[in-house]
Amino acid sequence: MAWISLVLAGLFEMFGVAMMNKVNKDKNLQSIFLLLIGFGGSFLLLSIAMESLPMGTAYAIWTGIGASGGALLGMLLYGESKDWKRLLFIFMILGAAIGLKLVS
Repeated sequence: MAWISLVLAGLFEMFGVAMMNKVNKDKNLQSIFLLLIGFGGSFLLLSIAMESLPMGTAYAIWTGIGASGGALLGMLLYGESKDWKRLLFIFMILGAAIGLKLVS
């Protein structure tokens, strides 16, 4: 259950990051509300996951999902660079998160 909460926390983090971009473009209450839902859900689910997972592992994986997912969303939705070096480092982040799961 903790790992499911952690992955969901990372997905909420990705949503929150996407909403940050929306707030910067639209500046309306709906965008702000969605931003708060994204980050609020992310922190809540992270805290649930940390009840049984080590803090360092949980935080690293949560950050990895949020950072790599945010970068991928930027590429897919907002036309950010899809340079192979950028993709390589995103996959390295994801590989490190998987490695932490395997050794935890």
